[in-house]
Amino acid sequence: MMLRVVVQPDGVRVIEAETPQPGPGEAQLRMVVAGVCGSDTHALRGRHPNVHPPYAPGHEVVGVVTAVGPGVTTVRAGQRATVEPDLPCWECKQCRAGRQNLCERLGFFGCGSAQGAMAETFTIDARRLHLVPDELDDVTAALIEPLSTPVHAIRLAGGVRDRAVAILGVGTIGLLTLKVARAQGARRIVATARSARSRERALAFGADAAVDATAADAADRVRAELGESADVVFDCVAEQSTTTQALAIADKGGTVVVVGVPAGEVTVPLALLQDSQLRIQGSATYLPEDFADAMALLRDGVVTAADFVTGIRPLREAAAAFADAESGAHIKVLVKSGSPD
Repeated sequence: MMLRVVVQPDGVRVIEAETPQPGPGEAQLRMVVAGVCGSDTHALRGRHPNVHPPYAPGHEVVGVVTAVGPGVTTVRAGQRATVEPDLPCWECKQCRAGRQNLCERLGFFGCGSAQGAMAETFTIDARRLHLVPDELDDVTAALIEPLSTPVHAIRLAGGVRDRAVAILGVGTIGLLTLKVARAQGARRIVATARSARSRERALAFGADAAVDATAADAADRVRAELGESADVVFDCVAEQSTTTQALAIADKGGTVVVVGVPAGEVTVPLALLQDSQLRIQGSATYLPEDFADAMALLRDGVVTAADFVTGIRPLREAAAAFADAESGAHIKVLVKSGSPD
């Protein structure tokens, strides 16, 4: 038996469950650390469009391989690994083209799949594992998966070097986007956030300016701080207010990358989109090359655990870890096996 976290409609529970055994093509891992994602807290509150309680959470994880099933040769017991949690079919048109993140029958580990990594032990298709470089400690390596999201988004935008960039929302993903955009040579970066604390944090993380997202003229203020329209806007919130602001900030000829997961439908001013030749680009998770780039950024110290990991709790305190993640006082909260250091 082992401990497993379950997100129920009425809260987060830690239960006892059977220890899963690896089948053909699978690996069994002992969880070392796992992150509480914004998608987890949104799902808990009924605000995620695709993830609904009850489910087993945990897709930002570092673990140690403890056993492998028949046919597995890519990893072996004792190695540290992180999970690329997309669960593709490997057979559809998108998978055959190397776009597993767009699989037509996509599943997602820890977001409605049979298992999640927020458990003492879990099993997963060994093809979804990436070995963790020796230079990265466990807590730093827990950032590989979330960091891969902005790496992918910036890749889809065509890069940001010498471009004017706006980032709407500076939760964990917004701040990671800020760090990556700065490292990749953005000319000027302006962020928006609702709270003064978040705006101060954005400035500390390298934004050239931070604007109150609730201001009626927020889009005009961002353009004024940029000194021009934005070449790229990363919408890390994805609700009606930020969609409207993003298009106004990118007008004319700019690109809006939707990074956040929308909780509901939004409308867009189609006439503006057409007349100003704006581009709206969705960004869906990541690909293996994004994981590789994220590891390189972590090795180079562009993103550090000291900046981002602000809380660690033992697995038995998962409910408190979720509460910490929702509090607004933290950037990234982890749960770990045993007691925190």
